[in-house]
Amino acid sequence: MAKKKILFINQEISPYVPDNNLSLMGKGLPQAMQERNHEIRTFMPKWGTINERRGQLHEVIRLSGMNLIINDTDHPLIIKVASIPSARVQVYFIDNDDYFGKRLMEKDEQGEDYTDNGERAIFFARGVLETVKKLRWIPDIIHCQGWMSAAIPFYVKTAYHDEPSFAETKVVTSLFAQSLEKQLGSDFKQCLEFREGRAELLKDYQDNFDFYELSKMAIEYSDGVVVADKGVDKSLVDFAEGKNIPVLGYQEDFADAYESFYGQLFPEEAE
Repeated sequence: MAKKKILFINQEISPYVPDNNLSLMGKGLPQAMQERNHEIRTFMPKWGTINERRGQLHEVIRLSGMNLIINDTDHPLIIKVASIPSARVQVYFIDNDDYFGKRLMEKDEQGEDYTDNGERAIFFARGVLETVKKLRWIPDIIHCQGWMSAAIPFYVKTAYHDEPSFAETKVVTSLFAQSLEKQLGSDFKQCLEFREGRAELLKDYQDNFDFYELSKMAIEYSDGVVVADKGVDKSLVDFAEGKNIPVLGYQEDFADAYESFYGQLFPEEAE
């Protein structure tokens, strides 16, 4: 495959959070594609569990300072950056005191899903896309991993579809086992609205979005889907296969398979 610019939008990346299938893929996939001479950028939320001093995070002043309006409230966008020495991968962190700050990841100290997880995912998605615009870096591929990135495909294909940074970008969604337990709230569709990304586009979805509806939305607005976990709900795989888009099954040795899959998104290059 010809050299591509690939934007990885990850919910979790090791070593900033504990090792699991999602966080290890968050680190391993960007590293593998960089080693194959693709140009990459990598983003994740700045979860409150991340030790900034130990991880050597620092704020990028020129990228910070924007306010994003979510649910009629202004929320300052803070961008931080660090590097994973062992992987030679730079990571951008999306931060905000209200949504991340000293809070845990998807569940609070009592093990309950945060009630504003939907808003947090929306803030993260818009924060990443606005930051990429500021970087003046145009990705050929956006690869989304984890429910926190599920709004990205919707926004790229609607609210940002005519932005020069994303007009020709292909979007890939990786499916993982369910992690959210509770619904995101009856106002999720309204909170999601931005520019051409209107709530009526989601009229066939339940008003109370849950993990399943969120995953369906990500699939519907993607150009390709990857089954990245053995525990993925089969009904989501069936939904993806019914959308007439490329679907890659679970791969133990993922690097070559994923790179080949990316190539399928550019059939004109194979002619």
